[in-house]
Amino acid sequence: MLRPVAIHCVVSTLLSLWALCNAQSDSSPPVIQLRLVGEKRKHYEGRLEVFYNGEWGTVCDDDFSISAAHVACRELGFLDAQSWLPSAKYGKGEGRIWLDNVHCTGGEKSLAQCHSNGLGVSDCKHSEDVGVMCNQKRIAGFKFIRNQANSEETFPVQVEDVRLRATYSQRKRVPITEGFLEVKDGGKWRQICNEDWTEQNSKVICGMYGFPGEKPFNARPYKSLAKRRKKNYWGSSVNCTGNEADLSECNMGRDIVLKGNSTCEKGMPVVVSCVPGRAFAPSVNAGYSKAYRVEQPLVRLRGGALIGEGRVEVLKNGVWGTVCDDNWNIRAATVVCRELGFGSAKEALTGARLGQGSGSVHMNEVECSGFEKSLTECSFNREALGCNHEEDAAVRCNVPAMGFNNRLRLNGGRNPFEGRVEVLGGRNGSMVWGTVCSDSWGTMEAMVVCRQLGLGFASNAFQETWYWQGDVSADAVVMSGVRCSGTELTLDQCLHHGKHVLCPKGGGRFSAGVSCTQMAPDLVLSAQAVEQTTYLEDRPMYMLQCAHEEHCLSSSADTADPTSYRRLLRFSSQIHNNGQADFRPRAAHHSWVWHECHRHYHSMEVFTHYDLLTLNGTKVAEGHKASFCLEDTHCDEGIQKRYACANFGAQGITVGCWDTYRHDIDCQWIDITDLKPGDYIFQVVINPNFEVAESDYTNNIMKCRSRYDGQRIWTYNCIIGGSRSSETEETFPGLHDNQLSRR
Repeated sequence: MLRPVAIHCVVSTLLSLWALCNAQSDSSPPVIQLRLVGEKRKHYEGRLEVFYNGEWGTVCDDDFSISAAHVACRELGFLDAQSWLPSAKYGKGEGRIWLDNVHCTGGEKSLAQCHSNGLGVSDCKHSEDVGVMCNQKRIAGFKFIRNQANSEETFPVQVEDVRLRATYSQRKRVPITEGFLEVKDGGKWRQICNEDWTEQNSKVICGMYGFPGEKPFNARPYKSLAKRRKKNYWGSSVNCTGNEADLSECNMGRDIVLKGNSTCEKGMPVVVSCVPGRAFAPSVNAGYSKAYRVEQPLVRLRGGALIGEGRVEVLKNGVWGTVCDDNWNIRAATVVCRELGFGSAKEALTGARLGQGSGSVHMNEVECSGFEKSLTECSFNREALGCNHEEDAAVRCNVPAMGFNNRLRLNGGRNPFEGRVEVLGGRNGSMVWGTVCSDSWGTMEAMVVCRQLGLGFASNAFQETWYWQGDVSADAVVMSGVRCSGTELTLDQCLHHGKHVLCPKGGGRFSAGVSCTQMAPDLVLSAQAVEQTTYLEDRPMYMLQCAHEEHCLSSSADTADPTSYRRLLRFSSQIHNNGQADFRPRAAHHSWVWHECHRHYHSMEVFTHYDLLTLNGTKVAEGHKASFCLEDTHCDEGIQKRYACANFGAQGITVGCWDTYRHDIDCQWIDITDLKPGDYIFQVVINPNFEVAESDYTNNIMKCRSRYDGQRIWTYNCIIGGSRSSETEETFPGLHDNQLSRR
């Protein structure tokens, strides 16, 4: 029989043990779930939210650090963090602010292990919600677990990777448009049971792979193939609405009970089949392509370095204009991408990231549901007109894997962005690497090479590459006579000699080469300035000696009486740089040409062409302008001038600045002394020989209607190339493609 004292000791011991255990359980960190949500985001960035006690809440930015961001990103399955953003940069959250004054060392397994005020203890507002941007790479073998958020409908899909696994018969097709869908989870590739799969889910997958939509497929061969294969199903279904830009934005569906090969008894592994856009579909027979006229698009991309990216422009009343970035998001960007035959959007870019447009801003505060066939079907604010071109919206779209860069390479350069161009071509019945003949090689051809390799714009085209040691086995020329318009996706789409290569100089050190750049300038002439400053002047020949010496007068001036007069059509040209990089002459200081008569250097011998044409396009008078002084005359507010010609200074035009050649300087004219009265087209072309690479050449040309009665001249209806619909521009032949002899 136990004594009272002994009983008391046993009870005291049990109470102590219970208290100790309770204290230990209190000290273990609470189990939380994290997610990234918010506005204008990619799947690896967003407002950081915490799921605890059955409720999603946010994290305050007070004392938050990159170490805390690393912990959060690793908890979400990413390698680490790139950065973190305070002050609700991804929008304000709702509900509780679960964490405040978070202090992490960076080694914690969960954000809950970091020191903080305690869950739910905060003096913050949602204007202080923190956001994080994680490394895009996933942790290999990371196992995504839905713990507390199992019952939550908004739990997003989290997997390491996604792929379309084509059947043997489909693997040689380019692009691959159909196959079994597999997700990588826990380091292993797994199939998804198709019992709950929808067309909306397929549409999202197709968008990720660069295709605008999904299509039906023949399920019979896939069923027989699935029966023979060992299957490894994923433990969840997927629930997409169809307007998500990525699978990671879809929600998890119901849990799938895993039972080996009999897991999906009523179905089979998911198969996805996609429709490629026009530019990526197998080409139709050339004889049929001219039988119909391609419909005028309502939306286009301009200024992008790569396929499927650019500033968004829309057509309204026959005039192209830009879209303001207010409320611009991934959903609206995806509508644009799919409309143009690409997949969903990778990025919705704001702040004129891909260069500024010109003309009107046609749309502002665009709101899309994601299911529209065209951006023009989305709602927008017709009253809000306070935008300028510094707020032009742009997109980067998912494009199909075409393997373009497998047939082309750069060799011998100092970095991956330059080198001798080598192509995979046929020689003696086999495919070998060889060079490209440099005869007629220029900026347009280099542009296509850089785009095909995904390296951006061309900054230079080289006709000799002796200073780049390429692969000796690839010295032989396998491609010659290359002529590109600049819109081709690959070099072999350009005009070139067929099997019979012709290259007198040969390959080796005379091979074609390029250097590429991610950003380029974009020169645009002000049509308004030309219209407002055009006038006639009769000037005596003796005052035009220097201009005559620089070939600024028509050929009849060669035999003109020194006491005679020349009739000059004078005007000012105001040239803006709306691109992403400064416009610089290709020639360095030491190779500029000194002109003694005018006592100045020419950094570009032909900077602009001035011409008068008949209404059917025949040239009747001409002028040209060397860039004797290319400088920043004026700049937008807040931009510093960088280029000035004085004292043999650096020449160029800074982004956001413009150079004005005034009407009263030499050669700023067309000599119309021999012109008969009538109606004409007045044309100005900047950078006519494509000597300097630009992001958009269509806007380098301006055409006006002009009427001359023998005494006076009227200039009106000035149009910048590419600014009007194709129907409007038919009255100005060549306005789209800058129809000029380039070499």
